[in-house]
Amino acid sequence: MAKEIIELTCIGCPLGCSLKVEKQDAEILSVEGNTCPRGDAYARKEVTNPTRIVTSSVKVVGGEVETVSCKTASDIPKNLIFSVIEVLRGQTVTAPVRIGDVLVKNVCDTGVDIVATKEVQSA
Repeated sequence: MAKEIIELTCIGCPLGCSLKVEKQDAEILSVEGNTCPRGDAYARKEVTNPTRIVTSSVKVVGGEVETVSCKTASDIPKNLIFSVIEVLRGQTVTAPVRIGDVLVKNVCDTGVDIVATKEVQSA
C-alpha cells in the first residue's frame, strides 16, 4: 500500500502544533511538526487508536436542578461516543449527587465509568 500523509492539529498542550503523520498500512513512519513529546504521542495514538473523553449530562430526580453534568472517567474509543451518549440519554439518578459519584458503571463494556462532575442537592 502507498504511503499516506495525515495532517492533524495537536491537542496535547496549548500550542496546537500542526502535525504531519506519515503512515504506511498500520505502521507510523514519522511524525513532524510537534514541538514537544506529547505531540508525537498524540499523533501516533490519534492515527492508530483515537479516543476521547465524553462529557454530557444525566437527568436528576428530586434534585434542586433537573440535570447533573458528567463525563467518562477516562478516554474511550472514538467510535463509541454516540453509543455512550445514547446510554446516557436513558439514565436517571436520584439526588443527592456528589462529584465523583459513579452514575453508570462500565459504559458500553469499555471498562470506563461515567462519573458526576457537579454536586446536586436534594430539593
